[in-house]
Amino acid sequence: MFTTTHSMKKTLKSYRTLVNLPFLVALLSLATSFVEAQAPKGMIDKIIAVVGEKPILYSELQAQIQQIQNQNGIVDTTLKCVILEDIILQKLLLNQAEKDSIEVTDAQVDQELDKKIRFFVNQIGSVEELEKYLGKSITQIKDDFKDRIREQLLVQQMQSKLAGEIKVSPAEVKEFYNKIPKDSLPFIESEIQVAQILKKPPMNLLEKERVKKQIEEIRQKILDGKSFASMAAFYSEDVGSAAKGGELGFVGRGDLVPEFEAAAFELKGKEISPVIESMYGFHIIQLIERRGETINVRHILLSPKPSATDLDKSRIQLDSLLREIRLGTISFDDAAARFSDDADSKNNGGIMVNPASGSTFFEISQMDQSLFFVVDKLKEGEISEPVLVRSGEKKEAYRIVMLRSRTKPHVANLDDDYQKIMSAAENEKREKRVQDWISRKRKSFYVRIDPMFQECDFVNDWKTQ
Repeated sequence: MFTTTHSMKKTLKSYRTLVNLPFLVALLSLATSFVEAQAPKGMIDKIIAVVGEKPILYSELQAQIQQIQNQNGIVDTTLKCVILEDIILQKLLLNQAEKDSIEVTDAQVDQELDKKIRFFVNQIGSVEELEKYLGKSITQIKDDFKDRIREQLLVQQMQSKLAGEIKVSPAEVKEFYNKIPKDSLPFIESEIQVAQILKKPPMNLLEKERVKKQIEEIRQKILDGKSFASMAAFYSEDVGSAAKGGELGFVGRGDLVPEFEAAAFELKGKEISPVIESMYGFHIIQLIERRGETINVRHILLSPKPSATDLDKSRIQLDSLLREIRLGTISFDDAAARFSDDADSKNNGGIMVNPASGSTFFEISQMDQSLFFVVDKLKEGEISEPVLVRSGEKKEAYRIVMLRSRTKPHVANLDDDYQKIMSAAENEKREKRVQDWISRKRKSFYVRIDPMFQECDFVNDWKTQ
């Protein structure tokens, strides 16, 4: 029997919104969706529902079920019904987004892909380990999941359009919390907040000159007739674009680092830029196409490599800074603002942002393994000795890390988890507005569901068609 119970739906909602677990098949099931989540033995994968002209496959349903069971330990026969309806809703929103001509740029898709891949790299240890585990290059992974990420972003924009601005009062937050059955309140794992001061090695001027000379020679070969795309594939150290001949896809203003962007938007025709220096190294750029205020370009990147001596200078700088912090000569926050080379955290007291959730707290499972082994030995307010860390693709630096806070595992409550509960209350209000839209538009939707789900007690009456 696939009878969906009210408590089951409430339990799933509390897991998805209150704990903020990533409900993202496109990337979280990279390794399992084609292996573990296949249809059971003896059953060929089949279409189990159609929404408009969009089919839903049995394997797609199984992938999401497997994901939730693996993450949360939820095992319930009603899960199939809950998840199938969730997929139907996503397809409806996608259909409407396409009808309303909602657009998602290549830059937005790439940014979201990069964020999620960083999350998995942090979990597994390195880009190389992720590629080895999946048997694919980062470029292939991005290509495989680009369409799914685009669909997710379209659905999110459609939800935002339908729901409008969402705000909840403290009274509404309390009311939302009190409505959750006590036995369905999620268990909040221990969460850690950490801050860092990162020091990249000072670059040897001879090394910079060597790399600059090398990329100038590459540029000259292109001007003499060599293919930019083939030279990018062979020489560029930007792994994500090299396999595509250096092509970045269409981007708008504000999507690129300033020096690169200024040079790229100055180009005309198939013009090739002079050598440009950015925080990543040295670039040459070729314009492919311009569409209004967006451009598509190719580039080649070469980065200077620090020597062991240069790297050790970073460690010595941090040793000295650590002594001053411990003596009270300077605070950790001020030291981060003045001396850290991590642009994302230096102006926020060095506090690191969790790419999986967008918050400043990490569950242990979400933290880079090398970072966790450092933080796990610290007490609150304690600072580590300088430790070696990767900074981007195969670049090394040193950092010191402070454990800001560590929460204890607990059942969700208003005192400790107000922000999470407020977000969940906002999400419920958002879902209600989307549900109201579905109720008004229901007769105009075409939804067909396989008879194998005829006993599901869906929230919406999909089975009338």
